[in-house]
Amino acid sequence: MANNFGKLRDLVHSLEADFEKFYDKSNSAAGTRVRKGMQELKNMAQEIRAEVQNTKNSATDKAAAPAAKAAPAKKAAAPAAKKAAPAKKK
Repeated sequence: MANNFGKLRDLVHSLEADFEKFYDKSNSAAGTRVRKGMQELKNMAQEIRAEVQNTKNSATDKAAAPAAKAAPAKKAAAPAAKKAAPAKKK
């Protein structure tokens, strides 16, 4: 995971000069490079999100596995249905 963070940081730092050229000097070619870099950033972020979710889920599954081997949990009794009070006659 630390490697992903390093790649992310490197990508952002590599875009800094193009951001400056685009916003400060109105260099349209730099704007194209910024857009390309931002797309890479978006894709990298999505990959990292999926990796984090998978890691989290596998940790949860491992923690739940020992509990599943234990005696099955008792199901809660269904609450008794309440009858509506009869309407008062007028």
